[in-house]
Amino acid sequence: MLLALCLPAEAQQPTKIPRIGYLTGSSPPTNTTPDLNADAFQQGLRDLGYVEGRNIVVEYRYLEGKDDRNPSFLAELLQLKVDVLVVISLSSIQAAKLATKTTPIVMVTNFDPVATGLVDSLANPGGNLTGVTRFTRELSGKRLELLKEMVPKVSRVGVLEAASARPNPYFKDYEPAARALKIQLESLELRGPNPELEGAFREMAKKRVGALITARNPLLIINRKQIADLARKNRLPLMSEGSDFAESGALASYASDDVANFKRAAVYVDKILKGAKAADLPVEQPTKFEFIVNLKTAKEIGVTIPPNVLVRADRVIR
Repeated sequence: MLLALCLPAEAQQPTKIPRIGYLTGSSPPTNTTPDLNADAFQQGLRDLGYVEGRNIVVEYRYLEGKDDRNPSFLAELLQLKVDVLVVISLSSIQAAKLATKTTPIVMVTNFDPVATGLVDSLANPGGNLTGVTRFTRELSGKRLELLKEMVPKVSRVGVLEAASARPNPYFKDYEPAARALKIQLESLELRGPNPELEGAFREMAKKRVGALITARNPLLIINRKQIADLARKNRLPLMSEGSDFAESGALASYASDDVANFKRAAVYVDKILKGAKAADLPVEQPTKFEFIVNLKTAKEIGVTIPPNVLVRADRVIR
């Protein structure tokens, strides 16, 4: 009888709930600046049958543009014995590779993961790292071409980026297209963690910048609403490297579809939780790209988008 009573009790032992560590360079979401990427990741998990707090736990950590927080946040997440790390910014991915050789890492990166030494190859990443590349840098030339088509008379374009101890690739990525389009580029750097944005826009005016491109950097993403507001105030057409800027009031954005990218990150997490090894999962390249035009902003700053450009927009914000 005692044996019979013990068997059901053993069968009812609770299973271990998977724990995911999610590390991003941006700030915690607010009502005015939601974390659209985390939202897409969460939706991807739900699509696969995961419910946060019931059969999966996600530990979110936000760097708020401060790369020096990487080691402590990663140590904290690894101490929690997370089953998978999901990391976004290049500095976080590099720090995660140094922090663990065993915990699987799923990245969503703006950079070429082979050229930056993150993986051996896309097909065979090796080690404990895999994930999705967003093709952000590879789309730089097309982004500048679209800006020129929207504002044909522009001849001087500013590239707004965050100052870094490492060489920034952003400006150089736009140079070949700028030469072909006969556009003069101006490099404009913000210094954090609380950059003086109005001063940067005064510098743009001194340099007679006629339009602006924002690089994909955590410091700029955190300040995207203020940057978009200042661009409108100064009647500067603003092209961005991510849809979140267009949502915040930039004139346009051209990038791979981040909703799809972060949903794919959830698929990688699912595969790893079901036993797949990161080394055996090829790094995916994006297949869907979005050209977003904010007509409300265009009207506010006095820009008329040519019909042949507008018809190519995947989404129009009115």
